[in-house]
Amino acid sequence: MEFNRIRHLLSCSRRAIDTYGMIGEGDRIAVGLSGGKDSLALFCVLVNLQRFYPKHFELVGITVSMGFEGMDFSPLQAFCHSCGAEYQLVESELARVIFEIRKESNPCSLCAKMRRGMLHDAAKALGCNKLALGHHYDDVVETFMLNLFHEGRLGAFLPVTYLSRKDLTMIRPMLYAAEKDVRYFISKNPELPLIHNRCPEDGRTERETMKQMIRDLDRQYKGLKHRIFTAVERGGLFEQQEER
Repeated sequence: MEFNRIRHLLSCSRRAIDTYGMIGEGDRIAVGLSGGKDSLALFCVLVNLQRFYPKHFELVGITVSMGFEGMDFSPLQAFCHSCGAEYQLVESELARVIFEIRKESNPCSLCAKMRRGMLHDAAKALGCNKLALGHHYDDVVETFMLNLFHEGRLGAFLPVTYLSRKDLTMIRPMLYAAEKDVRYFISKNPELPLIHNRCPEDGRTERETMKQMIRDLDRQYKGLKHRIFTAVERGGLFEQQEER
């Protein structure tokens, strides 16, 4: 499948993959597909990379459904199959557990942890040794600032994380890709199956608040995001965050 304006994202991802040794010969890589712009862009990048990368690898798309009514993931399945990749939908009742039973006042943390566990289990069940996530350049900066503001510590997620309990390696190939470039790519490929997130907390998270703060600061102090990212990478501030 041909995608418009993918060259820049492909270049950024190839740089990250080569820099951190993310992909090896014979890897079977699961891609966490939420239906959002980041995961779709990542999947498209890896589909294109398969054509010429010197190390051969397989792709499997995995979606964890939270159980919100009205969410149809069949377009994602059709899209994966059209790209020659397997697809697995993992059904759950996370929405009911978090919002109705537990009535979490801070639901995002628990939701992320539970979805992550389901994604790991599904990847292993499908014979994958790696799991690719759609985190990008801006996510690194936002995570660093969230850790600093809310927990008083310096650090952001690792580009490559080995989960010893699962024998699964998490990779983030779009580490060097800016969010604006992801948005541009998505806008130039309107046929991609974006899935609207029906979570009531969507757009109201601490990360969204931090995103706006960083955007404002970057306007006032030109190049601030770049300097923060550079400080994280050169200063060795990538850190282990996921449970092993």
